[in-house]
Amino acid sequence: MTGQRLAIVTGAARGIGAAIARRLASDGCTVLVSDLDGDGAELLAGEILTSGGAAFAAQADIADPATFPLLFDKAEAIAGGVDILVNNAGIMVRRPMAEIDDAMFERQIAVNLNGTFFGMREAARRMREGGRVVNISSSVAAMRTANYSIYAATKSAIETMTSILAKELRGRTITVNAIAPGATATDLFLDGKTPDAVGAFAKLAPLERIGTPEEIAAAVAFLAGPEGGWINGQTIHANGGVI
Repeated sequence: MTGQRLAIVTGAARGIGAAIARRLASDGCTVLVSDLDGDGAELLAGEILTSGGAAFAAQADIADPATFPLLFDKAEAIAGGVDILVNNAGIMVRRPMAEIDDAMFERQIAVNLNGTFFGMREAARRMREGGRVVNISSSVAAMRTANYSIYAATKSAIETMTSILAKELRGRTITVNAIAPGATATDLFLDGKTPDAVGAFAKLAPLERIGTPEEIAAAVAFLAGPEGGWINGQTIHANGGVI
């Protein structure tokens, strides 16, 4: 495995996370496929291996503060360290504020905000020189769409932490950026939406469609690769021009 970069991708069993894991593997990275769904992570790691890539799986709950130290330990055992961390795992509470109970609020914060923070903190402590941190935000943080209050708030916080960590890692040649997808054809986005609702989201973009997980993965691959090395502390909106 000498010479290969190691990437941890959270929430990688499906959707955008799976597309990111596949893309980074095709770009020559060893990928640690992490997901709360351990069976799903194993399936994707197996798919990558069958395709000629290098991958390992880990069942992990990012809301648990003990998770990222264990993931970094596993990465160090596999390849000596971590070169790329993609904080992709997240959940979405989509309903009016008046209908959000305490448990919904706390779980949204625990997974999206705390979980991303835990990953960034471990990267700040242990990532190899020249590494890349890519956090997955959402364009609803800027759009401030009704019924996405807590979800959008967590993503806004992630974007703020992204810029701050980039400054804190001065001198280590580690970049920290975020991608903020718009409407993307994943189960997380499509769940509970009628075809008319999906069509309405598509019309918001000048390109008049929703995105694909592979398009988001391509943006992540750019930031994680050598050509993205001068981009730092930024949030890139991958949404077809919605904002």
